[in-house]
Amino acid sequence: MTSVLYDAPGPRARRRNALCTVVFLVALAALLWWVAQSLADKNQLDWAKWEPFFTDPRIWSTYIWPGLENTLIAASLAMVIALPLGAFFGIARLSDHGWVRAAAGAFVEFFRAIPVLILMLFANAAYSEFTDVSPDNRPLYAVVTGLVLYNASVLAEVVRAGILSLPRGQTDAAKAIGMRKGQTMRCVLLPQAVTAMLPAIVSQLVVIVKDTALGGALLGFSELLASVRPMSANYGANTIASFTVVAVVFVVLNFALTTFAAWLEGRLRRGKKSTGAVVGVDAVAEAAAPGEHIVPK
Repeated sequence: MTSVLYDAPGPRARRRNALCTVVFLVALAALLWWVAQSLADKNQLDWAKWEPFFTDPRIWSTYIWPGLENTLIAASLAMVIALPLGAFFGIARLSDHGWVRAAAGAFVEFFRAIPVLILMLFANAAYSEFTDVSPDNRPLYAVVTGLVLYNASVLAEVVRAGILSLPRGQTDAAKAIGMRKGQTMRCVLLPQAVTAMLPAIVSQLVVIVKDTALGGALLGFSELLASVRPMSANYGANTIASFTVVAVVFVVLNFALTTFAAWLEGRLRRGKKSTGAVVGVDAVAEAAAPGEHIVPK
């Protein structure tokens, strides 16, 4: 029995796959046992080291929640600014005007080639030298600026690739009914490209959330990961337990983001499949360029 994409495995292949699966599970179980045993030998699994996270709400209200709040603020600001900026430069790279394509391409290639941490450091120095931003707010400004410049350049390429992935006939059909290029991009190309771009966009949004930790490492930004150090120093919390709890919070946060994106993508796809509207002559005439007339047959 064959499939469109591959030949169905036979009895020997199925036995081989089952054996590989068993070997992998045994190796994974052995690795997890070794890690747990190593932690237990160093008393890292003692309940006393984990108890504060389950019994004392002050450790959450004093350290973890303020750090999570700063992470969400920085990530949200970066997302809100980077998404439209990336869409703008992505569309600009498809412009008919050479100087627009060149300027947008220079922005994208320049900031995409620089590590985001260097952008944050440069932004922090610039805010320190040329602005009156207070030292307390400067790390947040620097983190958001670095995240916006880098991720907007990456999202610009995502938008450009998503639009170029559409069949050429979509543009030709829009031109055939007299739609201008702006109308074609806004009403025809972008709505269809969004579904194709959504997985890559969400992956980049997850990167934004995680990269906020870079600001805590070198700029003193009090984000979620940076809360581990004062937690261990001032509260006496165990370092490994603190890192584990923070990692779980990051996993839950990013899983919620990807789950919402998967739901949104499925909803968009179902909406497209269920749409059976027929465009009437009046709607076509509205979309026609000025001076053009659509004569019904």
